[in-house]
Amino acid sequence: MSQALIVIDVQNDFCPSGALGVPEGDQIVQPINDLMTDFGAVILTQDWHPKGHSSFASTHADKAPFDTLDMIYGMQVLWPDHCIQGSEGAQFHPALNTERADMIVRKGFNPAIDSYSAFFENDHATPTGLEGYLRTRGITDLTLVGLATDFCVNFSAVDAANLGFHVRVREDLCRAIDLEGSLAAAQEGMRAAGVILE
Repeated sequence: MSQALIVIDVQNDFCPSGALGVPEGDQIVQPINDLMTDFGAVILTQDWHPKGHSSFASTHADKAPFDTLDMIYGMQVLWPDHCIQGSEGAQFHPALNTERADMIVRKGFNPAIDSYSAFFENDHATPTGLEGYLRTRGITDLTLVGLATDFCVNFSAVDAANLGFHVRVREDLCRAIDLEGSLAAAQEGMRAAGVILE
C-alpha cells in the first residue's frame, strides 16, 4: 500500500450555515465517503482552535473578518471565530465516515499561529507529524479532497509536493472560499509545485 486519501477539514463550521461556511461544502461528503473504499489509508484533518486564537478577527481591535494582519510568520487572513475546540462547529460533518480514518490530524491549536496545512503550521517550519506517519507506513502517493480548495487543501497539497510526495487534488471533491481571486492563485501555485489537479 503506497496510497492515502487525505480529507481536509470537512467540519460543520466549513459547511453551509457554519461560522465560515464554504458554498456547497456539504455536497462533497457522500462522494468522499464513497472514495474512501479505494484507499488503503485514510487520514482526516481537523481545524482545532482555542478560544481567542490569533487568527480570529475578534481577537484584534478594529479588525473585521477577512482583513489581513502581518504576523511574525507572514501575512495572515483574519477569520470569523470558527472550529473552536470542543464546539459543534469543530466537529466533523455528521455524514462523514470518520470510522474509516486511520489517523486524525488536529491543527491550529497553537494560539499564536494559524495552521492551514496538514503538514506544517503557517510558519512553514513546525511540523504536524503527518509526514513522519506517512513515511513510516511507506505511503508515497496522496489524493487530497475537502475544504477549502484555496486555503487548507492548497497549503497541504503544496507542502506534500515539496516534501516529495506524488500529489493529486480532486477538485470535484473540494470547494473554495475564493477571496479576491484566491482560487485561481491557489490552482496556479499547486500546478507550479507539481500537484496534479483532477
